[in-house]
Amino acid sequence: MKKVMVGIIGCGTIANSAHIPAYLKNEDVEIKYFCDIIPERAKAAVEKYGCGIAVEDYHRVLEDPEVEAISVCTPNRMHTIIAIDAMRAGKHVLCEKPAARTYPEALEMQKVQHETGMTLNIGVVNRFNDMVNLIREYIQDGRLGEVYHVYLSFRAFRSIPGLGGAFTTKEIAGGGSLIDWGVHYLDLVMYCLNDPKPLTVSGETFCKLGKNMEGYVYRDMWAGPPKYDGVYDVDDSVTALVRTEGPVFTVHGAWAQNIDENEQFIDFMGDKGGIRLTYGGEFTLYTTEHGALVKYVPEAKTRNMFETEINSFVRCIRTGEKLPSHIDTAVLTSRIMQAIYDSAATHREVVLES
Repeated sequence: MKKVMVGIIGCGTIANSAHIPAYLKNEDVEIKYFCDIIPERAKAAVEKYGCGIAVEDYHRVLEDPEVEAISVCTPNRMHTIIAIDAMRAGKHVLCEKPAARTYPEALEMQKVQHETGMTLNIGVVNRFNDMVNLIREYIQDGRLGEVYHVYLSFRAFRSIPGLGGAFTTKEIAGGGSLIDWGVHYLDLVMYCLNDPKPLTVSGETFCKLGKNMEGYVYRDMWAGPPKYDGVYDVDDSVTALVRTEGPVFTVHGAWAQNIDENEQFIDFMGDKGGIRLTYGGEFTLYTTEHGALVKYVPEAKTRNMFETEINSFVRCIRTGEKLPSHIDTAVLTSRIMQAIYDSAATHREVVLES
């Protein structure tokens, strides 16, 4: 069978740590282009991986009739633009999370996907995590009974990424800790619960610890070093209450908090049992049996979730199947995040119309 020709748009961290290695392991794929507005990055990818053509303009990739699919691994500002251009050029798209900076941008992506019929999947990679899928099965099988409350915690100690750069510039990223980390947590919960309809949202976001950039003391800074002549106008922490047709979500997140703890977990609380998932790791199921309190820590062989995501994307190009990461589901998470930001801006509860 002819290999799927792929273009990588954006050759930064997520491309090199996840997308490119996964494509290279897939025997049905050939990477034809590495594209980046910083030419040295694209050239470095060609040299490192021993394949492909380095280009600076993504339009060159879209103009090549051999290219069937692209991965969009750019800063958030370009997600909507490149994904829409690609679909209209007849290319299938895997776009990194978040789908877009705002809910209206995500809706425009969805609209073009419906118009063109091309694949548009979003990099909500936890939907391809084997432990997450096991939790989803437990919930669907009724092991937790009625899940009425979910607590989401993505909190870290003074670890703002790339202070003054793309991650902390709202015009580029759309937001901070919520849109960068919270998107994964919210999407994971929505997936496990079969995407319950959100009803109301009340939230607050805070731009506190990184505001005085030169005075910000930190332990580590991935995506660094700091650019003190740059911009810091995004949320370094967030709190929210989300009511849905199913459970209530309590959200607490922070890139940077003045508590020296990494509190990255999700609690699913039901009337028959509860689950605590350590994000990216194992989970514990708590319940009762025969009058006794019991807990289980399931052990299972797990696959690399990025490889599973990429392999599923390549497969769906051939089969036309609709993956759990399709834009039709990803827009729900975008809607919730937008409502949190809107609520924070107005200091009022947001009611989501049907």
